This record gives sequence, structure tokens and C-alpha cells, in this order.
Amino acid sequence: MKIKVVYSKLGRDGVWGYAHGDDNSIELDTRLKGKKHLEILVHESLHILHPEMSESEVEIKSIALTNLLWKEGYRRVDNSNTIPMQDGKK
Repeated sequence: MKIKVVYSKLGRDGVWGYAHGDDNSIELDTRLKGKKHLEILVHESLHILHPEMSESEVEIKSIALTNLLWKEGYRRVDNSNTIPMQDGKK
């Protein structure tokens, strides 16, 4: 499943992101940086991938995944994608 990411100013809405299941897209606030960006990206992605999950489940899992990835040093720096994913796609 491909998820499209769109950046918008969401401050007036009082949220960091939205998940739009109808077209598998997520909307993230343009002000997000660093670890918070990763957290909200994972959070909204989980809403798309697992629409049956409650908000509290998504929150718990997104925080756990974010903390694991951050601890392992994943940062939004390297755009290299030469090695395919498990589905064979880059």
C-alpha cells in the first residue's frame, strides 16, 4: 500500500496531522521537525494501515515505534533508496 504525504499548515485546526483513509494520504503540519515529525508520521500512517485501531492504541504504538527508531539513530537525512524493500519495490 502506498501512502501519500502532504504538508499543510494545521495550527488553526489544533492538530499535528490527519489521516485520510479514502485516498490513503496523510496530512502533516509543516512545522513538524525531528522526533515529533517521526512520531506524527508513524501515528497517521498507523491510522491508514490499521483503521480498526483505537486512537489510544495508535498513540501507544506510534510512540513505541518512534522511540525505537529514534534510539536506533533513524533521522530524516539520508534519501538513499537503492536497496529494495521486502516487496521488491524501492
